[in-house]
This record gives sequence, structure tokens and C-alpha cells, in this order.
Amino acid sequence: MTHARRALSPSLALLALALSLSTATAVTPKPTTPARPAAAARTELATFAMGCFWCGETQFEQQPGVKSVISGYTGGPEQRPTYEQVSAGVTGHYESIQITFDPTVTSYEKLLDLFWHGIDPTQGDGQFCDHGRQYRSVVFFHDERQKRLAEESRRVIEASNVLKQPIVTEIVAAGAFWPAEGYHQDFWKKDPIRYRSYRLGCGRDRRLAELWGARAAKPLVH
Repeated sequence: MTHARRALSPSLALLALALSLSTATAVTPKPTTPARPAAAARTELATFAMGCFWCGETQFEQQPGVKSVISGYTGGPEQRPTYEQVSAGVTGHYESIQITFDPTVTSYEKLLDLFWHGIDPTQGDGQFCDHGRQYRSVVFFHDERQKRLAEESRRVIEASNVLKQPIVTEIVAAGAFWPAEGYHQDFWKKDPIRYRSYRLGCGRDRRLAELWGARAAKPLVH
């Protein structure tokens, strides 16, 4: 009876033994350590009321480091206010914008500079052609550092005597921010003719030039 598996010759047996030893002594590969995901970019919020929020958006959207500018309402106790309510002055809210920005690219101080030079800080009954408390200028600070920087920037402007009347812009703590209706967001893109017509008719840029001269804000669309 023949064997199903033939015996190995001496030379083949030595070769098999060598292969088995090399396999046994081979270094086992170490597991790789998965790469850590990149840390999410740090962002901060800045919230301002500066009259018409359409114009507020264009003031900041071209600034490097700004991630988004949202039109909305803040400053009052009412929840989910509507444009009709706020514009009629029946709430405690202001037309406002909220900016999300990367502080490693642009500073809060820079945003404050753009804010001051894009408003009339001496106007107490609104901003430009829009009258009523809901259109007054306000800095809404999100922490004590922002409060300190806002107050310092106001003092610097007051000391410069560039303005002929007292600053009446408020500096108050930020509260709940309610985004405005979708049709208001980036309105200058949705209806540029109406946006430009409003801005020109309201006399915003003319008044800014009177107040600030060469330092008057020159936003993305004006």
C-alpha cells in the first residue's frame, strides 16, 4: 500500500526546517497609531446693532477671518420676534448682526474699528434715515474682555475729538440672538438693486463721510 503523502528527501527536509525557523523568528509588525484629527478652528462671536442689518452684513463680510454674518434681532425679552414686530418698534429688540470669526486671523479690536466707522455714534434716535429705538447703535459684548475692549475703543474715539457731538452708542451684555427671516440674509446678493437704492436713499455713506472723512467705512457693497 502506497502512502498518500510521500516522505521528504533529506535536502527538502532541511529547506522546510529553515523556512519554518525564519517564519517563527520574523518580527511581528507593530500596529500603527491612527492620526489624530486636526483640531477644529477656534471661533468667537461679535454682535452689533448698527441700524439696517442689510448694511451691517456688507460691513464685515469682506473682512479676512470672518466666517459668517447673520442678520437678526437681539436686546429684547421677546422670543422668536418677527421683522414686522421689530421694525414697528413693539419689541425690545434691535436690528442686529452676529459675526462668527476666527480670532487667529482677525481681532475683535479690528471688528470694533469697522463697527465704529460704519455708524453714526452720535445719533440717538436710530441710524441715518431709520428712526426708532430698534435702529440705535449698540455693542453687545459676549465676555468681560469684549466689554473692556469696546469701552476702551469708545474712549479713544472720544479723546480724538473727531466727532463734534457726544457718543450715545450703548455697550451692553449680549443675550439671545434670533436670526431674521431667510429673505433678509445676504439681501445685497438677493436684490442688489433694491439694496443699493436703499443705501443711497438713506444717505448712509454721505453721513459717514461727513463724520469720519477718509476713515469712513467702505464696505463690500455700497
